Amino acid sequence: MTQSLLHQILDYANRADPYPIYEELRKTPVHHEEDGPYVVSTYYEIRSLLHDPRISSDARNVASASRDPLAESTEGEGALPPSFLRLDPPEHDRLRRMTNRPFGPPHSPHRVDSMRGELHGIVSGLIDGIGDPGRIDLVDQFSYPFPVTVICRLLGVPREDEARFHTWADTIAASLDPDPDGDPAERGRTSHDARMQLGMYLAGLIEERRKKPGNDMLSELATADGEDGSMTTMELLSTAALLLIAGHETTVNLVTNGMLTLLRNPDVLARLRADPRLAVPIVEELLRFEPPVQLVPHRTALADIEVRGVTIPKGASLWLVLASGNRDPQRFEDPDRFDPDRGDIQHLGLGSGIHSCFGAPLARLEAQFALSELARRLENPRLIEDPPPYRQNAVLRGPRHLPIACDGIRP
Repeated sequence: MTQSLLHQILDYANRADPYPIYEELRKTPVHHEEDGPYVVSTYYEIRSLLHDPRISSDARNVASASRDPLAESTEGEGALPPSFLRLDPPEHDRLRRMTNRPFGPPHSPHRVDSMRGELHGIVSGLIDGIGDPGRIDLVDQFSYPFPVTVICRLLGVPREDEARFHTWADTIAASLDPDPDGDPAERGRTSHDARMQLGMYLAGLIEERRKKPGNDMLSELATADGEDGSMTTMELLSTAALLLIAGHETTVNLVTNGMLTLLRNPDVLARLRADPRLAVPIVEELLRFEPPVQLVPHRTALADIEVRGVTIPKGASLWLVLASGNRDPQRFEDPDRFDPDRGDIQHLGLGSGIHSCFGAPLARLEAQFALSELARRLENPRLIEDPPPYRQNAVLRGPRHLPIACDGIRP
């Protein structure tokens, strides 16, 4: 091979199908190149490290000599303090507990389930507004606006401000993908301005919610004062930014990867059209087969750790390639086959351990609604371009555009 495996992972040309590279990686479960991160690619080793307290998510623990080409945060937090995604216990545990109180069990068990009607309405409205069925960009017209609208409703962003919120989210999301043809200085300024405007807007909204709380997640976070105390304004801003960027970006890719996979597997698409309940196992298999998050960077060894005969030294940077683990033949039978009837599906698509995907219940529900309604309403959908153009991002993998056509849109 002319390129190192590490550079092949990062190479945009391999985004459409990185799985041959992952297969090559698994031949050496712990792969290391000079001055680079330690790359772990097999299922059981990844899962073990995700649960290992000797692995840190705090960037302050990276040794100065450890070089990582993905060292910049994928969250786009800018000047905000790290979110709980980039912290270790006990700080991580405190902030995650506080964020979970208004989001899920045991304190708010109905938060996600109560959004079913709203999710259906958003999906229906977006499909109604598609326009010409002969040329649809599923990403721009559906997959991108859907989750950011959901985040707005979850946080309690007023309907009249949603358009501004969408603009900021799109600008920040675009900055997460490298652009070799763009002006990096201009790109940085645009992204920084969007983050500043979003931060100022959220700070104002937080103050409003503290004075006059509503029935939304931001109000509950802003007014909470329980056994863990209350969040500072900066912690609230950091948490809201995490919910916006991490929750939005992963769901965009999950829905788009899902529709692309269904169009490549028309028998499964036909089954989903006939039985919307199939959306549940379809989404689980998608999280294994085409996960929106391909690898987890920003992990550091807090001590020397031996994995499959290789010693990962203290302070070294790690990449855990979730998508490779999900295709590991030592864990899954016939792993390169998309099979929603697969019985054993303990995938890594939403991570594992203390940093498992915080928004997993909502992401699952969003994808289930989106894919079942697209299957039901689009008449004879088909790909215009295969493979479609992919985002230039080794971590968050999905098509940047997904051109499709159909014969019409059912009511």
